[in-house]
Amino acid sequence: MTVPAPQGWNTWDVRTHTGMTHLPSGLRVRFGLLDAAGTPVLDGFTWRHRLVRLGHHTVDGSFAEVTVEVDGIELRLTMAGGPRGELYVRAESAGTVVADVATGRDATPLPWPGPDPGEWRLDRSGDDFLIVPRDSAATVGGVGAVIEERRAAADAVRPRSGGWYRDAADALTRAVTWNTIQAPDLDRVLTPTSRDFVSVERQGFYGSWALHAWDTFFTGLVASVVDRDYARGILGQILPFADAAGMVPNRVSDERGTTWDRSQPPVGALTVFSAYLAGGLSDDNRDRRLLEETFPGLLAWHDWWPAHRRGPHGLLAWGSDPIEGDPESATLDRTKRESGLDDSPMYDEATYDPATHTMDLADAGLNALHVADAEALATIASILGDDTTARRLTAEAHQARTTAATLFWDDDARQYRNLRADGSHDPHVSPTLLYPLLGGFPSAETAQDIADALLAPEVLGGDRPLPSVARNDPGFAATYWRGRIWAPMAYLAVQGLRRYDLRAHSRHVSGALLELFLAEWETHSAVRENYPAFDGEDLTGFQQRSDGLMAWGGLLAHLAFGELAEARADGWRFAHPGAPAELRNLPLGDGRLTVTAGARLVVTLDGAVLLDAAPGVVVTGYRRTADAVSATVTGTGDVFVAPPGSNHGEPEAVTVDGGTRHVRFVREGSPA
Repeated sequence: MTVPAPQGWNTWDVRTHTGMTHLPSGLRVRFGLLDAAGTPVLDGFTWRHRLVRLGHHTVDGSFAEVTVEVDGIELRLTMAGGPRGELYVRAESAGTVVADVATGRDATPLPWPGPDPGEWRLDRSGDDFLIVPRDSAATVGGVGAVIEERRAAADAVRPRSGGWYRDAADALTRAVTWNTIQAPDLDRVLTPTSRDFVSVERQGFYGSWALHAWDTFFTGLVASVVDRDYARGILGQILPFADAAGMVPNRVSDERGTTWDRSQPPVGALTVFSAYLAGGLSDDNRDRRLLEETFPGLLAWHDWWPAHRRGPHGLLAWGSDPIEGDPESATLDRTKRESGLDDSPMYDEATYDPATHTMDLADAGLNALHVADAEALATIASILGDDTTARRLTAEAHQARTTAATLFWDDDARQYRNLRADGSHDPHVSPTLLYPLLGGFPSAETAQDIADALLAPEVLGGDRPLPSVARNDPGFAATYWRGRIWAPMAYLAVQGLRRYDLRAHSRHVSGALLELFLAEWETHSAVRENYPAFDGEDLTGFQQRSDGLMAWGGLLAHLAFGELAEARADGWRFAHPGAPAELRNLPLGDGRLTVTAGARLVVTLDGAVLLDAAPGVVVTGYRRTADAVSATVTGTGDVFVAPPGSNHGEPEAVTVDGGTRHVRFVREGSPA
């Protein structure tokens, strides 16, 4: 069963934020206001037009809140739907509230009041609306009580943030849950990156739905902060569209079909494994089903790359295969689109090689991502007990890393650079040149030097770090992929920094991007497709090409969360970020995790203290099972660590003074 289940009331209809649809009956209802001329306004509420604020939206539709406006008058809607048959709505406004109903997606709406549709009963009393099956005992007088009950239930479990993070967790959550829709032709529930982007009626580019490869995986990673089952459903939703060779297509949609000529960056295993790690304090309570359901498709996609995208010097390069009946396939434009960086200056001088079906430019970022993909898949294979595949992938990753680290290294620049067919290194610089750190290419000393150089303010650093091309690059234009700041690119670059524990850099970059994320959310109710590289740039206009409710923008919040609490392959890392901060109700298989940084760094699980540390202490490698707790403690200060099975007992104290302590506590009677 997918989550949310395709049943009951939810904001399934891609075309509106101000209504709900009941599946499978197809009954839908919308709300709006009379405008100054007395004309009902019931649609067109998008982030560009008249959408004021998104409120909390549970995954299952049991609670959703949104504010819109018409001619300066606001309408605040609170809707309590969910998997049952009743829909309760409170519509608060100083204007005249109107509504309509229809009995199917394409049926002509009927104004409300009007004839009750079929087996449903429609009631209204003042601001309150009730839509229920005719035999329901619910009354419109109970709308307010139900809404407040649902609000309290939603608040009790939803992820929350505070302090340094302000309401970043709310923004991240809403940018995912408000984008879950039904695809009528598939009879499936999907979560595209943005409902505006995929709906032509919302100034989008498709009929009513589309999925893109790396967009989907990043959306699923963001959703792992909200709900584990929900994230699993998203992370696996595009894999069934792969071709027989294992290629996950760049895009599949209702109106424009499938891009059989090209894929998108291989981030599937990275995001799936990251979501898996964040789902528990050890493998005992993590979502094994996520790995079991996605591993075959992710492995096939991984193996597709070297079989179909060997470019210059035997390295991987972006490509496009010739497809009969598709005259735009096998072109340079399509190879650029496989990169996901459609108009990046990195590819301005590249050409298409019909012999290899790739660019004549080997891409350092792609090769690094493929190595990191192999490493993640090898670990997943080990967890699933497939040691043969794990050994094969580990050996392939080692060989590919060794080769790529040598060929992409530019002695003159003292950094990695893309490699041309003639053997020269391309001079263009972008955050993808930090991806070799994600792939483990350099030594620790070299990684530090690379980060120092690339994150200089005139290159990729500064107060608005990681523009999609270096500020001193001749191709920099601060537009789209020619200089805007993109969360997916930033996420991958920062994960490279963290692999080498370059925390001064990762903390600065994450903090600066968090402020950018929050400024757009607080000003425009926007979680953006891309972010402005300059202060004062307004991205709300359609011509600016920055969708305003794109789930992957939540990666910028996700990155900053990692400075306080981060699930890693070797265990959790908890550290004080240097400012008061809090994350509450993170959904783990063990329970709800809360991490607070104030006068102390405190980690609790369902209210029970697991760690209580001085601000100067960093805890890494933290794992907790029913029988054992282990961690590494560095820095300066004391930390109290709760042993296994002692949620209400006395924690044990550990003190460090600039050194390292490895701690392990075993439940009495358990194997040591």
